[in-house]
Amino acid sequence: MNNFTFYTPTKVVFGKDTEKEVGTLVAEQKCKKVLLHYGGQSAKKSGLLDRICDSLKAENIDFVMLGGVVPNPRLSLVYEGIDLCKKEGVDFILAVGGGSVIDSAKAIGYGMANDFDVWDLYDRKKVATACLPIACVLTIAAAGSEMSDSSVITKDEGGIKRGYNHPACRCKFAVLNPELTYTLPDYQTSCGEVDIMMHTLERYFVTDETMEMTDGIAEALLRTVMNNAKILLNDPTNYNARAEVMWAGSLSHNGLTNCGAGGDWSSHQLEHELSGMFDVAHGAGLAAVWGSWARYVYMEKPERFANYANKVFGIELSENPAETAIKGIEATEIFFKSINMPISVSDMDINLTDEQIDTLTEKCCFGGRTIGSFKVLNKNDVKKIYTAAK
Repeated sequence: MNNFTFYTPTKVVFGKDTEKEVGTLVAEQKCKKVLLHYGGQSAKKSGLLDRICDSLKAENIDFVMLGGVVPNPRLSLVYEGIDLCKKEGVDFILAVGGGSVIDSAKAIGYGMANDFDVWDLYDRKKVATACLPIACVLTIAAAGSEMSDSSVITKDEGGIKRGYNHPACRCKFAVLNPELTYTLPDYQTSCGEVDIMMHTLERYFVTDETMEMTDGIAEALLRTVMNNAKILLNDPTNYNARAEVMWAGSLSHNGLTNCGAGGDWSSHQLEHELSGMFDVAHGAGLAAVWGSWARYVYMEKPERFANYANKVFGIELSENPAETAIKGIEATEIFFKSINMPISVSDMDINLTDEQIDTLTEKCCFGGRTIGSFKVLNKNDVKKIYTAAK
């Protein structure tokens, strides 16, 4: 078991109608002017933005608005947000949306608080010294960005997708009302559920000795998401199921499920290049590559995969851990398919060419880097996984 620091400073306000408390929550931050950052038209059409604006006005809080965030949020809008914040004297950012909006808000916050090009953080050329205070009203259970220290941005030129982690970007508060996720399309709900699972699996598959408590939390979280995902397929406005998935999303990415262990993150690195090139939904891309990654690495510690199969899916342990491990990988893919998620890149109507695989590999291994820790993957390994996933 490794030493660890568990740091989760975000205040969570969870439940029905909690978005009406935004004005009071923002007022507690003693800010002068807020950037209200959001995505497309759904927040407007649903009346959510109006309710938030009314709550801010009730507390006499001045604000400006910037919409237009898309899945795989773009650096160009981040630059636009930085310019707007500087012009308007913004000192607090409120993200209304899912992980993409929150990540975009974090990047704008970095750009406001550091005197260099914000992309230099994501390009690993600089280290953040601060971030403008951020908070959020969550509308999609998926990325866990509402409680994480991470942000992922896509550079428009070249479709380069990179992540950056720093504790300064953690939200001051997060408003979580499961009702706000009722109108999500089934596909988006399923993508979010996969994303939540993958944040847990990336931390679960390690070769280090782990804590029984941490493993138990991770396994329970995975079972909870899968159980409630099936409920939501037939009953999308089931409040309890939406609440379970939303809370799982926050816990999956706030550091709780890897206390005492590390993490692998290969599947995320592999997927970042897919969504950077093809603009696919993050959760779908993760589902498409995970099985190929798992089959490529599981023999590094088949007992770990066997334990996963047993504790999460109830698969009986055999004398040969590798046999149980494969059954667990197959069971995961069966679940993905049951919620209409892909298990290969071709399932997303993308037929990878050899040239595209080479490009994906080069981008994933930029600067000669390796990825992963369960099995450290070099450029040759990455290419084989992309090929197997096609």
